[in-house]
Amino acid sequence: MNANDVVAAHWESNAETWTIYSRAGYDKYRDALNTPAFLDMLLPVAGLAGLDLGCGEGSNTRAVARLGARMTGLDIAPTFIRYARETEAEAPLGIDYVLGDGQSIDFPEASFDFVTAFMSMMDMADQRGVLKGILRVLKPGGFLQFSILHPCFVPPTRRNIRNEAGEPIAVEIADYFDERDGRIDRWIFSSIPQAERATLTPFAIPRFHRTLSTWVSMIVEAGLTIEAFGEPVASVEVALAEPMVADTRIAPIFLHVRARRT
Repeated sequence: MNANDVVAAHWESNAETWTIYSRAGYDKYRDALNTPAFLDMLLPVAGLAGLDLGCGEGSNTRAVARLGARMTGLDIAPTFIRYARETEAEAPLGIDYVLGDGQSIDFPEASFDFVTAFMSMMDMADQRGVLKGILRVLKPGGFLQFSILHPCFVPPTRRNIRNEAGEPIAVEIADYFDERDGRIDRWIFSSIPQAERATLTPFAIPRFHRTLSTWVSMIVEAGLTIEAFGEPVASVEVALAEPMVADTRIAPIFLHVRARRT
């Protein structure tokens, strides 16, 4: 198997459980912090044509469509696309979901005013190739906005340090410069009750970590101009309501980037 086939196989194996439990509200980081911060950073998109790259089961694609954009969602996992299309049929927002590979974005040149990628690009093997493909399908003046695990604070080795009360007080990190491809991270949403978690097969996610300087150089080499960074942090109120995300008040877990085809 080449790297793309490995990624596709793992995400297809994850897709059923991921969809069921994320839609049931167990993806706390996404729902309480990451997606709201991403949408706050997003430029006005009403009336624009957008591509959501690595759209999964379509929750975030629908969130952008509700802002008035004409959306196309692309994902490598058939089960994700099936769920996304079923939801679109039940509650139409005008979204077209396409089964496809982010490594070879098969749309005509200059098809989209903007591209979004919610937490997908760090799972793609050839990010340089993906960024060049994004540039090709963007209209002149169009923009890309994507979110990834923060390369500085969520490198291959990371551990939360908590006090005796269980409150996060620091983060230990290592292997920041380890850019070896294809390490498989295995985990499940930790907000799922322990007894239920024990019955589930953990997600298997191939990860392609890059340092911050590598991400910047890849974006610039592709021909995009970086306009904005975002590092979501839970407010005191959000951290109290969802204690799981309180560790983002110690150090960021996510990085948001907006870049433009000038």
